[in-house]
Amino acid sequence: QVHLEESGGGLVQPGDSLTLSCAASGRTSSPSTLAWFRQPPGKEREFVAAISRSSAFYKDSMKDRVAISRENARNTVALQINNLTPEDTAIYYCAAFEGYCTAISCRDRRLYNRWGQGTQITVSS
Repeated sequence: QVHLEESGGGLVQPGDSLTLSCAASGRTSSPSTLAWFRQPPGKEREFVAAISRSSAFYKDSMKDRVAISRENARNTVALQINNLTPEDTAIYYCAAFEGYCTAISCRDRRLYNRWGQGTQITVSS
């Protein structure tokens, strides 16, 4: 089974950038699709970004300031977020499933059967 572990969260100031990392262990090859979701306080978990095959997909409102990348040799996926605002405060989760998705279907959290424990980002001055 694939185990996902996130790292890189923390307390940052508005305008800062941060890169989250997710390591997938428990198998020799990287899962087909890896994604990042987030859950702001008091809100539902929402899609942020996904990478499926070599295609990357983003939450529309964030696509200008986030970038997802994967390194298959190390079974890791990273999420860089630039120009952080207090609205980015959330627990960020790494997710994976064996299969491929499209710009629309990748947003559906029901596709993903592996989740990490999450890492907190708090944006505050």
